[in-house]
Amino acid sequence: MKKNPKAWPVKTIPVEQAVGTVLAHDMTQVIPGKYKGPAFKKGHEITSGDLCRLMQMGKNNLYVLDLKTGQVHEDEAVMELASALAGPGVTFSGTPSEGKLELRAAYPGLFKVNVSVLEDFNMLPDVMCASIHTHTAVTKHQSLAATRAIPLVIRRSDLDQAVLLAKEHFPIFSVTLFLPLKIRLIITGDEVYKGLVQDRFQAIVKEKVTRLGGSLEESVILPDHRDRISRQIHEFLKKDTDLIITTGGMSVDPDDVTKEAIEDSGFEQIHYSSAVLPGAMFLLGYHGRTTIMGLPACGLYHRTTIFDLILPRVMAGETPGARDLARLGHGGLCLNCKTCRYPACSFGKPG
Repeated sequence: MKKNPKAWPVKTIPVEQAVGTVLAHDMTQVIPGKYKGPAFKKGHEITSGDLCRLMQMGKNNLYVLDLKTGQVHEDEAVMELASALAGPGVTFSGTPSEGKLELRAAYPGLFKVNVSVLEDFNMLPDVMCASIHTHTAVTKHQSLAATRAIPLVIRRSDLDQAVLLAKEHFPIFSVTLFLPLKIRLIITGDEVYKGLVQDRFQAIVKEKVTRLGGSLEESVILPDHRDRISRQIHEFLKKDTDLIITTGGMSVDPDDVTKEAIEDSGFEQIHYSSAVLPGAMFLLGYHGRTTIMGLPACGLYHRTTIFDLILPRVMAGETPGARDLARLGHGGLCLNCKTCRYPACSFGKPG
């Protein structure tokens, strides 16, 4: 909440002496039945052409800013704050609105937030910044965060403290470009291989990876045969493959052998299970520069799963590990809403 104007560094002057001064607050004009709104915005510099309109509005005196040494107007302050907060892939306009500046994505990618430093920033006096969640897949021009100085006029020392903190931990906000990964898909299941059930996984996977700029280079359907699945993974590793995705066969049923086939194929790091529902029986592994994901069958029946939380991070060049999969437990429960609102919901967003 703004402080009372009487606490600001302002002075009252007759309107006829106001040319060249800066308004300390918005000035509302009311035309009955036609208009009610700001005739002049806070921070507006009064010109000789404004005097007639001000008098018509019945303004005999004005509050104008009377800044002292060491004081900074909120519009100037927010420009410094935004400049310090915005890292690679983050832009902002040069025109504050009501003392606020919005930070936006310069290109599609993965939004990253230094959460602990953002909290420290918001502990400082007379500044604030609010953002969307870290690890969010964002589109070009999407709103990421907004910042402002709280009072109309902030002390230079408080502003400098906030700017220094942001610069020392640069970047607090950034957007990592998605990589054009080459992806190959193995669909497993005797019922699909024999044509008893029509596959639906390929369309789901293709839509999600292409949306982030990846390309589905190849797709094969295999029976629940451990050696055949393992050999196919080896074949994909010989090619220019950034990400291998397998679907099905991740449960504990005797016929579910995809997990064992992945383990046989030589991946040095394998993380099986995640603290996410749907998606508990998810597998994530690494071999050289190639990532592998084992998607459980829940991906067929739920619009949003663990796949949607990890895929953007892999597409941005990250290598999430066991701790990352465990950390998703806070916020990892999908509420299965009748109308899915993801990503405008709590799913996959730890505090």
